[in-house]
Amino acid sequence: MMARRLRRSTSGVRSLAAQRMVEQAPVEPAASSMMLCGCIGDLMRVVSLISKRLARFCRSESGVALTEFAIILPMTLLVFAIVIEGARMFWSYQTAIAGVRDATRYVARVAPADICETGGSIATYSGDVGTIVRENIAGQTLFPSGISVTSVNATLNCYTGTYRLAQVSVVQVSATLSITFPFASLMAFAGHTQPAITTRIADEHRVLGS
Repeated sequence: MMARRLRRSTSGVRSLAAQRMVEQAPVEPAASSMMLCGCIGDLMRVVSLISKRLARFCRSESGVALTEFAIILPMTLLVFAIVIEGARMFWSYQTAIAGVRDATRYVARVAPADICETGGSIATYSGDVGTIVRENIAGQTLFPSGISVTSVNATLNCYTGTYRLAQVSVVQVSATLSITFPFASLMAFAGHTQPAITTRIADEHRVLGS
C-alpha cells in the first residue's frame, strides 16, 4: 500500500515538472511570427476605423449653418450699427434744426421791432433760446445719450436800406451739435475709427416785435 502511494506521488511530481518545463520552453519562431501578424492586423483595423470616421466627419454637413452664421455675424452687426447710428444722427439733426428754428421765431416775436434803432440787445433772451433748442415743452431733454448741443448763440444783425424802418432787425440763432457714436467700438472691427462729429446749425428771422 505504501509502495503504491509512493509511486503515485512520484508520477505526479514528474508530470508537474514536465508541465513547468513546457511553459518555460522558448517560443518557436513560427509562433512569434503569428503573434506579430496578429498585432499588425489589430493596428491596421484601428487605423482603418479612424480613417473612416475622419472621412465621415469631413463629409458631414451638420454644422454648416452654424459656421455660416459665425462668418456672417460680424458683418451683420456692423450693418446694424451703421443703420442705427444713421437713424439716430438724422433724427437728432432734424430735432436740432426744429429747435433752432423755433428759438429764432421766438426771439423775432418777443424782441421789439425797432430794437436796432433804440440800441437794444437780445442778450436777455439767451437763456430762453438755449432751453428751446435743448428741451421740449415739458422740460425734458430732446437728444439721446451721445448727442448733445454744446453751445447756442443768438445774435442781432441790423440792415439799412429803403425799408419801412430806418434799420431792419434780423435775429440769428446758431447751435453746435456734437454726435458721439456709441457703436464706434464695434466699427473698429472693420478697421475704422469713428470720432465724434461736430456740426453747426443756424437760422435767421426778421424781428417782427410783439
